[in-house]
Amino acid sequence: MASSIFNPPSSTTALLLRTRQPLRVGPTSLRFLTIRSSPPSSRVLSIVASATEASASAAEASAKVIDGKAVAKQIREEIAVEVSKMKEAVGVIPGLAVILVGDRKDSATYVRNKKKACESVGINSLEVNLPADSTEEEVLNYISSYNDDPAVHGILVQLPLPSHMNEQNVLNAVTIEKDVDGFHPLNIGRLAMRGRDPLFVPCTPKGCIELLHRYGISIKGKRAVVIGRSNIVGMPAALLLQREDATVSVVHSRTSNPEEITRQADIIIAAVGQPNMVRKSWIKPGAVIIDVGINPVDDPSSSRGYKLVGDVCYEEAIQVASAITPVPGGVGPMTIAMLLQNTLSSAKRIHNLE
Repeated sequence: MASSIFNPPSSTTALLLRTRQPLRVGPTSLRFLTIRSSPPSSRVLSIVASATEASASAAEASAKVIDGKAVAKQIREEIAVEVSKMKEAVGVIPGLAVILVGDRKDSATYVRNKKKACESVGINSLEVNLPADSTEEEVLNYISSYNDDPAVHGILVQLPLPSHMNEQNVLNAVTIEKDVDGFHPLNIGRLAMRGRDPLFVPCTPKGCIELLHRYGISIKGKRAVVIGRSNIVGMPAALLLQREDATVSVVHSRTSNPEEITRQADIIIAAVGQPNMVRKSWIKPGAVIIDVGINPVDDPSSSRGYKLVGDVCYEEAIQVASAITPVPGGVGPMTIAMLLQNTLSSAKRIHNLE
């Protein structure tokens, strides 16, 4: 993977991000997604275009790197300002409760990162760590107590749960008003229906769309392909693209001609969990790629013995795509930023704040 994608954002990238007007946090996550800021000036576009060309030349590729870390940082700064204003105006601090069951290292890392992110923007975080042999009833009791706690505005149950628990029962127990993960069936149902607004949109697909918005990538009228149909990413990503007036196809394990369908796309969101599955031949020249996959693969040269790669073969994709998210440093940071955004939105809604 090209080392340049791990570098801090360049001054020109930071300039572009600063020129975007801060997004107002609306009463629903969907309204947050549909807000547009004023387009950057032609001078800024010229500067960024020059920087992009220089970067592409250095990498011997044409794709612009969509820097999720830089965008997430800007969003966290915007959230911190809103949290401070809320505290000063009504004395309320948004609160996020996280329930972790078991001792999976990856889940513990995710929860730790979420806690740090909360602290960075001034959101209170509560954490419950339960042993893997806890009963489903114990988890449901904690959810019930947080549902009734006015200091808690968002509840997150870290997945996956131990196999003896019914995931659907647990997620359904979270009241829809505090479902900041956006997994409640009523939120998903509202997302799927025209003329209905969900209270929350799932964080990862919401982050994918926000990256497209912040980089000024048009969605309306474009052909989009979502690879993967999970309830967490693929399915809601396809629904969000439809709401943005894209023409959407979903490629999944039963699709007979995935390469042919994907090659028609102007926008590709890959969320299937297969390392380097999408090759150069799958990509139409000039397509925009949002790579959600985070897959460990063996790498003897790494001190850890492995490296993280996406569902898209990055080294090949940058030769034909117009823009692409790196792995890591692309969608991952946006997922947590959107969780913070949803928690703030919940607190504003509950306290009738704009």
